[in-house]
Amino acid sequence: MEGLRAVHDFSQSFGKQLNAEDLARAQQKYPPVVHPVVRALPESGRKLIYVNRIFTSRIEGLEPEESRELLEFLFDQARHPEYQCRLRWRPGTIAFWDNRATQHYANGDYCPRTRVMERVTIIGDRPE
Repeated sequence: MEGLRAVHDFSQSFGKQLNAEDLARAQQKYPPVVHPVVRALPESGRKLIYVNRIFTSRIEGLEPEESRELLEFLFDQARHPEYQCRLRWRPGTIAFWDNRATQHYANGDYCPRTRVMERVTIIGDRPE
């Protein structure tokens, strides 16, 4: 998989909520970008799979069916419990993760309580 590059495009997910005019404006502002399928963290050199179901639309250079099958295989890896971390929220709990190496799925299992979340994004490197 090293050497493969994937197209990441917000419009296949969040773009579906926009009308045609707003989508065209958003696509001008946030065009699809290409990133490696496998990248290394600059701090550690540790390799990771850099695709996700929400943004990754295809793999460059592969036939559409081959791209779809490989992406489905990679997306499915996040479903395996041995690759997951489940956090039990309690008052005062703080969670911090590296979005370059983590896929976050917010489970709505805290009802009727309210979960307050603050998001901070640190400017990082461009995956190359």
